[in-house]
Amino acid sequence: MSSAITHQADLKNRPDDGILMVTTHSLVGYRVVRVIGLVRGNTIRARHVGNDIVAALRNLVGGEIPEYTKLMGESREQALDRMRAEALARGANAILGVQLTTAMVMAGAAEMLAYGTAVVVEPD
Repeated sequence: MSSAITHQADLKNRPDDGILMVTTHSLVGYRVVRVIGLVRGNTIRARHVGNDIVAALRNLVGGEIPEYTKLMGESREQALDRMRAEALARGANAILGVQLTTAMVMAGAAEMLAYGTAVVVEPD
């Protein structure tokens, strides 16, 4: 999936697990029949010394640092996958209000956190 979060316009491209994930607090065409509660997924990743050397060289000339872009993309997907797994385990079929945040844990390591509200929805 090219986007970390499935948007309402993209529901046909969602993962096969049946979980709808949106950043909005409602889902057009569906009604919430049960609120399960907060679900979250996180990962902590450290930079690789080899990538740091390449990044330092790229910093001299400017531009994107694809090694870090890939690292952050993988972190987002892992955090979203873990949140999705928690929602499934708790009986949800949708997650509303999905948000992502990141924080530095220590020099060279950052946490990626995905969170939202797990719910059961039915088509209107």
